[in-house]
Amino acid sequence: MAAFTVIDHEELTGAAATWTSATIPSSYDHLYLTISARGALAGSNDYEYVDVQFNGEVTGTNYSSTILWAGSTTPGSAREAGVNGLDRLILMNADGSTADTFGNASIWIPNYANTANYKQALGKFGCENADATAWHWLIGVGAGLWSSTAAITSITIDPQNGDLMQYSSFTLYGVTGA
Repeated sequence: MAAFTVIDHEELTGAAATWTSATIPSSYDHLYLTISARGALAGSNDYEYVDVQFNGEVTGTNYSSTILWAGSTTPGSAREAGVNGLDRLILMNADGSTADTFGNASIWIPNYANTANYKQALGKFGCENADATAWHWLIGVGAGLWSSTAAITSITIDPQNGDLMQYSSFTLYGVTGA
């Protein structure tokens, strides 16, 4: 049976440009991150893209990700490579969505401390909105690859177009036995 141990937990007390868990020990088999977040991207934007970055690597060609989402009766998909993080892994609510709603996401990172292979990440997310108009709400799944054999020692969540808003929360678990 899998055991989940909280490595890091934070609820933001004010706006922040990013969230980072910077001291991830190598003593677990896998990592699992849960997120409840809202970005400050204003205007009519109901959701925004999020860069998921490892070990402080902000730019480079080591990231590639694919996303499948639904926000209407017709699903959509996208793929990105060589960008500033796994930017097609999860999305979150933006400031154009219903006031005080937060998107929810989770990211599973298997074998994060393995130094022989590239690192995979699997995400799922939901962007809530009190508006039933197509593409004002969103659900989806994403898969990403970090083309590095380095063990993951830090994770950064970086909204692409604004800050993380107050009360966004992040819980990182180390998973053993799964």
